[in-house]
Amino acid sequence: MNKDARGSRVEMMLRNVLARGDKGLIVYITAGDPDLDVTVELAIAMADAGADVLELGVPFSDPVADGPTIQAASQRSLAGGTTVRGVIRAVEQIRRRSDIPLVLMTYFNPVYQYGQEQFAADVARAGGDGLIVPDLPPEEADVLLQAADDHSIDLIPLVTPNTPPRRLQMIAARARGFIYCVSVTGVTGERQRIITDLAAMTGGVRAHSPLPVAVGFGISRPDQAAGVALHCDAVVVGSALVSLVAQKAGQPDLVPAVCAKVSELKRALTAEEVKGFAAL
Repeated sequence: MNKDARGSRVEMMLRNVLARGDKGLIVYITAGDPDLDVTVELAIAMADAGADVLELGVPFSDPVADGPTIQAASQRSLAGGTTVRGVIRAVEQIRRRSDIPLVLMTYFNPVYQYGQEQFAADVARAGGDGLIVPDLPPEEADVLLQAADDHSIDLIPLVTPNTPPRRLQMIAARARGFIYCVSVTGVTGERQRIITDLAAMTGGVRAHSPLPVAVGFGISRPDQAAGVALHCDAVVVGSALVSLVAQKAGQPDLVPAVCAKVSELKRALTAEEVKGFAAL
């Protein structure tokens, strides 16, 4: 699937999934954990296993939006020598072998140090499609948003259960690709229950934007994914996969184990499964 004038690769993929009656699956792994070669192989395999969009975390020493699981993965990746340029090279390798939409999740400091215009240009040149920068307030994002737009990269915003309507309207007007709804107040990580009123939250987002709406943070099980999918267009799963990568690091079944989890989650997001969950 290539970018064209109708929209970004990310948005097009999610709309194609929705047109089939299914819900999208966005998966996250930390680039360079356990190493970048494995990251590339995982990315290709997860796309084949049913992932619709891949979110690659750029490791950072102070990942304020992430819980212990992803923090530990970032530390392992940095200790192994992963760099921003190395992650961009991994994106290029993935793109040579797969059309899956690729989104980099990074904090602003690495982007600023790299150079915002150069970062957007290099990500685009490598075949990347989007950026998520959770610690960059939209009021301060003009330079990066312009650079991203210049290179056809989606700058994907996050909204929380506490985002007030006026601010939500401003965020939605600047959104690209999809809008990422954080399901809980706090950091990433697996949770037993999600108590946020997701119908109200995603309904508020849809009142301000026609873009696909994704929900993430705290989702780890197929039943959770199906339940959340009742209220959104795509579900984001990260910590559960990062934890599995950590458990299987160095073992020959790392990639198959992660892909089995991805396939299980994707099955839960088919039209039949989501409707079945709604009927319970």
